[in-house]
Amino acid sequence: MSAVSARRAVSISGFVLAIGSAASFALSGIFASALMAAGWSAGAAVTTRVVFASLVLLPPTLIMLRGSWSQVRRAWKSIVMFGVLAVGVCQLAFFLAVQYIAPSLALLIEFMGPVLLMLFIWARTRRSPGGVTLVGAGIAVLGLIAVSGLAVGGALHPLGIFFGLLAAVGAASYFALGAKSDHGIAALPFTGLGLAVAAVVLVAASAFGVLPFAVSNADTTIAGAAVPAWVAVAGLVLISTVLSYVLGVAAARRLGATVASFTGYSEPMFGILWTIALLAIVPTGWQWVGAGLIIAGVVTVKIGESVSARRRSARTSVSAPRRDRDH
Repeated sequence: MSAVSARRAVSISGFVLAIGSAASFALSGIFASALMAAGWSAGAAVTTRVVFASLVLLPPTLIMLRGSWSQVRRAWKSIVMFGVLAVGVCQLAFFLAVQYIAPSLALLIEFMGPVLLMLFIWARTRRSPGGVTLVGAGIAVLGLIAVSGLAVGGALHPLGIFFGLLAAVGAASYFALGAKSDHGIAALPFTGLGLAVAAVVLVAASAFGVLPFAVSNADTTIAGAAVPAWVAVAGLVLISTVLSYVLGVAAARRLGATVASFTGYSEPMFGILWTIALLAIVPTGWQWVGAGLIIAGVVTVKIGESVSARRRSARTSVSAPRRDRDH
């Protein structure tokens, strides 16, 4: 297989993983809302989600890290930051935000994370994104506005906006830290370690009363059917946390932080699809428009990244012969 074919295969597999991650994440709202409708608090739902997910990933994490604990020691800062920011702060801030503003608006603000990531990389590297990438980012943001329903009005609360932006920082750090692979730790154990750190943070937040913690044994309702609460918990843990985080980190390492993060814009679109399939709620016209804009924005960002990469490669190939002639 040629180098070009290998890169194309990695890119395609990265997109498949990223889409799978977004689809899995989008189910979390279905499972969590079912639990909260049955009497669970938001804090209990998110803490249970992360704690049990970390326990599920603990055995394979320990097995895969045998003989590699020196890598863990070298990467401890990235692991702690991933657990605290990408998982703990992101989840905690989002559930705090929805206490003050509508969940759709909180989701919109959280998904500003990729835009913040792009601006951060721009400020750090002093290299501005290409025009096509910026256009794609704008299209995707417009799509999120339409999907969230903000286009037809919404109330803003200062604390809700603050916590939403805090969640956006967590979302940006998720893609930035997940894309790093120079420490040599594979996606699954890296995710497992990060979730373990986040579990400690969320348990502490619940213990100190930052997150109200209340659970219920009442049945939950999913897709119109009454099911035991443990079914919703299992779905929230296994599908919307373990599977989604592992796929997301693996995708970020193949696509890079920027492209993987913008692919995450497809999550609200999957949220619409799951709502139709499981709750029989048909989206509005604005939400259909938003879904189309999200797809268009992601494709445009990918095109912009490819164009920029080709230009950098062309400049490198042109400058190399010049250096040879100078010698």
